[in-house]
Amino acid sequence: MRADVGVIGGTGVGDKLAALGGVPVHVPTEDGMIRGRLLTHNGVRLFLLSRHSSGHKVPPHHVNYRAMALALKALGIKHCLSTAAVGSVRSEWGPGTLVACSDFLDFTYRNITLFDRTVVHRDFSEPFSKAVRDAILRSGQTLDLAIQPEGVYLSSNGPRYETPQEIDTFRALGGDLVGMTAASEAITMREAEIEYGCLAIVTNLAAGMTSDELNHEEVVDEMNRSGEKAVKILLNASQLLAAAP
Repeated sequence: MRADVGVIGGTGVGDKLAALGGVPVHVPTEDGMIRGRLLTHNGVRLFLLSRHSSGHKVPPHHVNYRAMALALKALGIKHCLSTAAVGSVRSEWGPGTLVACSDFLDFTYRNITLFDRTVVHRDFSEPFSKAVRDAILRSGQTLDLAIQPEGVYLSSNGPRYETPQEIDTFRALGGDLVGMTAASEAITMREAEIEYGCLAIVTNLAAGMTSDELNHEEVVDEMNRSGEKAVKILLNASQLLAAAP
């Protein structure tokens, strides 16, 4: 059993990927079982994953990032696309803004690695794959959907949202977006030698930037509005990646 491209759907996108159909598959790894769907789309074999499981049951700090990376590696996948619902630290990037992540700051303190038993040091000069990011941007151009070409994703542990002072500090450190998942995926995918890219979807301005309280319902509402666009971008980008030499 093999696949060409992995596609990870985050909040509001995982269920949309599952609705595409495909064949349910279980991939055993040394870190646990990963459940996904194999779907052939326009000749490209996709392995579709819902990051938070069906029904959004798994919180960000309990996602099995190691097993996901190992499962994709076992399937022979070389490229992985993902989505992430994020808060924006930049006032000009309001809800609905799409960003191809280019770098990250990891403040999760999860210490996630595939190399607990061996000494291996991976290069992170390009934390998100340039090839995958280029495919995301080209896909946006083809579909006439604007995507910011760069953005620094700051990953917090969650599941709580950040404080206004934390957001001020993150902005001073150079963060553009704040989320809870993509940095952990980028780390394990790089260690598994899988080219990984993330399309971030802004669902709200971060804490302290408006007078509104943050809540998960507004995140879900925005993802319901933007999720279909994200799926189209990922499916088109998967075609570009599969066709690349």
